[in-house]
Amino acid sequence: MRFRFCGLAAAHAARTFLALLAILWGFLMAGTMAEARTIRIVALGDSLTAGYQLAGKDAFPSVLEAALKARGHDVVIENAGVSGDTTTGGLERLDWSVPDGTDGVILELGANDALRGLDPAIPEKALDQILTRLKARNIPVLIAGMYAPRNNGEAYAKAFDAIYPRLARKHGAMLYPFFLDGIQGDAKLNLADGIHPNAAGVRVIVERILPTVEAFLKTLAKA
Repeated sequence: MRFRFCGLAAAHAARTFLALLAILWGFLMAGTMAEARTIRIVALGDSLTAGYQLAGKDAFPSVLEAALKARGHDVVIENAGVSGDTTTGGLERLDWSVPDGTDGVILELGANDALRGLDPAIPEKALDQILTRLKARNIPVLIAGMYAPRNNGEAYAKAFDAIYPRLARKHGAMLYPFFLDGIQGDAKLNLADGIHPNAAGVRVIVERILPTVEAFLKTLAKA
């Protein structure tokens, strides 16, 4: 009886050990899967995002994705840029441009509103609605801000420039103040039109915005 008891005890201990091992393995696999999950970002914008007159690999979303992957981030960035789009146009196509399963959005819209001299209240209302609808879907947003052309006048520029920080505060969104920082007015970094970045200009944009995007990705990982 004594030997039988010892055998039963050993068998029970073995089963308990295997059960604990299975639980531990499950935790480890779950952690590995969580770490390996690809973050899906949509870059919602106009021609500055779309890559006007550039090869697809030289457009902002592709260059940013490559830069992030080189730094060890498992991320895919979809190019939802449409040349000529205004903030209102972005709002109208929001639902199909940002599909279910999107983890975050880089919102780059407003340049065409400013170039057309639209009342700043119009892009602010459209951007506000975009942010509201994305928040309702639990999709965080990184706002890529824009400055108005200075030839629109000081009053217009002041009113337009204030849109982005005001909406970032209202919606608790991360803000990169000026998408074209570092390239505006530099002929070597823009196409002949002086408005759109060339391939070298896109690389400068990505280099400058990269730390902000990485900070944005950290917030998505915690969500």
